[in-house]
Amino acid sequence: MSTPINKKTDSGIAIKTVYNASDIADNKQALENLQPGEFPYTRGVQPDMYLGKLWTMRQYAGFSTAEESNKRYHYLLSQGVMGLSVAFDLPTQIGYDSDHELADGEVGKVGVAIDSIEDMEILFKGIDLEKVSTSMTINATGFILLAFYVALAKKQGADLNKLTGTIQNDILKEYAARGTYIYPPKPSMRIITDIFEWCSTNVPKWNTISISGYHIREAGSTAVQEIAFTLSNGKAYVKAAIEKGMDINVFGKRLSFFFNAHNNLFEEVAKFRAARTMWASIMKELGATDPKALMLRFHTQTGGATLTAQQPLNNISRVTIQTLAAVLGGTQSLHTNGYDEALNLPTEEAARIALRTQQIVAFESGAPDTVDPLAGSYFIESLTAEVEKKAWELIAKIDAMGGSVAAIESGFMQDEIAKSAYAYQKDIESGEKIIVGVNKFTIDEAPTNIAFKIDDSIRQVQIEKINTLKQNRDNTKVAACLDAITTAAKGTNNIMPLVVEAVENKATLGEISNALRLVFGEF
Repeated sequence: MSTPINKKTDSGIAIKTVYNASDIADNKQALENLQPGEFPYTRGVQPDMYLGKLWTMRQYAGFSTAEESNKRYHYLLSQGVMGLSVAFDLPTQIGYDSDHELADGEVGKVGVAIDSIEDMEILFKGIDLEKVSTSMTINATGFILLAFYVALAKKQGADLNKLTGTIQNDILKEYAARGTYIYPPKPSMRIITDIFEWCSTNVPKWNTISISGYHIREAGSTAVQEIAFTLSNGKAYVKAAIEKGMDINVFGKRLSFFFNAHNNLFEEVAKFRAARTMWASIMKELGATDPKALMLRFHTQTGGATLTAQQPLNNISRVTIQTLAAVLGGTQSLHTNGYDEALNLPTEEAARIALRTQQIVAFESGAPDTVDPLAGSYFIESLTAEVEKKAWELIAKIDAMGGSVAAIESGFMQDEIAKSAYAYQKDIESGEKIIVGVNKFTIDEAPTNIAFKIDDSIRQVQIEKINTLKQNRDNTKVAACLDAITTAAKGTNNIMPLVVEAVENKATLGEISNALRLVFGEF
């Protein structure tokens, strides 16, 4: 008799050689009655899923100046992209204008530099904001970028009731995994609930937060940790909004999530199905009754951390597997990474291939032709239950600490992610985990030339823009707007109307961030 081969998922869940009906016996009756579009939405949030409407095909893009990024957006829209997804540079993400000394060397590097309403106008030149859905990956300064966007929409004459899109706006995962925060946790949570409240009446179709597991996974978490930590953070935001007196059935409809898709196809599908089930239970327990407030809707991005600099064309295959995982798992929106992103910002060719990957899955693979096609698989159903069970165990630990904010302040989440990242890297270095082209099936390769690099000279371009802006605006009015923001921050009034007024009067992102630093300090 041969020795059993012990396999496990990337979360350490043991995989049996064969799965049978006995593996789902405990859930058999529930599974037989479970339908897509019905609580707890394990099988999807829509009864017809992609038969009614395909997922939104996004491409995450932003680099250099607003002018250069605008050219890429027009190219992507011409190639069939259905929604834009904006990447911002690091100074923009942490509240510094391009002329700040700490911005030196980083302007336009990992995203587009946006210092003012004038940059936002250039970024979306020739794009009707009523007709495009825009996702903005921005957190600490998300409220300012949203204000820029709304001010620009008003300038275009757009109906704010028709604006659709998302700001990431998830500061808790910044403390846990990514690091682009400005203010301490409590004032940061206050800003987020101000956004929830203001958007519910001013831009009602806007998704006010994209609660993000993506960066938690990129930092090294497992699939189980990704959903456990993300859903815990989601709970914290919901509780903060309820404490502010907001109606869970209103703001709950505008919450969305952002997950990673990695290479372990079946675990990823199980993860997405488990996350929907768990969020429906969490929201019901917190008092939600409206079905739309119980539904977990999510955007997916393929795994940046899975891309290799070695044999980069192999990444096309990885992204294809990850795309299938997202689609089979029921995503509402998807960004596919360029094959060259371990080396540089994606070239136009790489961005096009990434988009074509989605289109081939959509129109040639048959994967979207029926709802939840893997449902009923002994393996998938068993794995979904196991992922859910392990994620609930982690959430129970976090709840016992007092919730996500307390778990982050104590370093629990950070430590758990670091341990998982270390274990994963150790498995790669020992050869237990095979990465094709990295620790097995390697070839001698010539050093790869960086195909797409941002020139440091663009900082000077941005500085000149800022100087011209400040010379031509009413600086007395700007100072009054900034004082009003500082005053509001000391009290309890919603800061969003004041931020919109400030950007309309051409206050810069750095100036608004600093007006709040005076009250909130830095973390």
